[in-house]
Amino acid sequence: MSRTGGKSDLPKKEKNGQSSNKMKSNALKASGALLDVSNIETLYGKITALKGVSISVKEGDIVTILGANGAGKTTVLKTIIGLLDDQPEKGKIVFKGKNIERKKADHVVSLGISYVPEGREVFPELTVKENLKMGSYIRSDKEEIAKDYDRVIRYFPILEERAKQLAGTLSGGEQQMLAIARGLMSRPKLLMLDEPSLGLAPILVKEIFNIIKTINDEGTTILLVEQNANMALKIADFGYVLETGRIVLSDTTENLMENDDVKEFYLGVAKEESVKGYKRYKRKKRWR
Repeated sequence: MSRTGGKSDLPKKEKNGQSSNKMKSNALKASGALLDVSNIETLYGKITALKGVSISVKEGDIVTILGANGAGKTTVLKTIIGLLDDQPEKGKIVFKGKNIERKKADHVVSLGISYVPEGREVFPELTVKENLKMGSYIRSDKEEIAKDYDRVIRYFPILEERAKQLAGTLSGGEQQMLAIARGLMSRPKLLMLDEPSLGLAPILVKEIFNIIKTINDEGTTILLVEQNANMALKIADFGYVLETGRIVLSDTTENLMENDDVKEFYLGVAKEESVKGYKRYKRKKRWR
């Protein structure tokens, strides 16, 4: 069965260039999920933003959450990381076997979750190198921090060239690279990315997603929130569709890419065309 009791799961796709670290992590998957979110309800005042959301993230996977603006995708991530006071109102969040619901963000980060928020939030008055150091503030292992610094520079070589430059003067694409690199400096077991392609040129979007795939292949589990469904489904293993605070569909990404509703409403593949040649969206979503 699927991770929310929906459609049956098919065998996972093979990942090209899978590293030895990723292969080792596959052995851990049999022991259960790295992250389990069960029936959470999150409130903003009296408004229920999440209504019984359940997701599961296995060790070594990329899991994506798709949905339109306002569906609640960012709220899921903020609830997990602990940025919303006294939330979730109901439900459980278990990470590495420990309950983390309603815990403070610094505690959740110390357990091994890193969150890269939407909007390329960097420290604009600090240099690139200082921003990266801020990402490792919870750590004291200087030699390992240095290794991780070298690792993120390998992912994003431009950051070495910009090391002494103020982060606020970087381009949008460079700021996004810096935000992801800073998130990796805590050496997380789970990296949560919120709309990493937002506002980027197509050529940079492709580069960012290729790097995300490489980060995952080298052993980091990823929970990805993304409106660019086509790119997200190409690199992810499993996906959820979130609509107005509810999970309405979940399946392997191979199956989601073949689902008629997903193709029409998220991938832009219409069943019909009008005589004028533009897409017609006449069908209603089957999950309504």
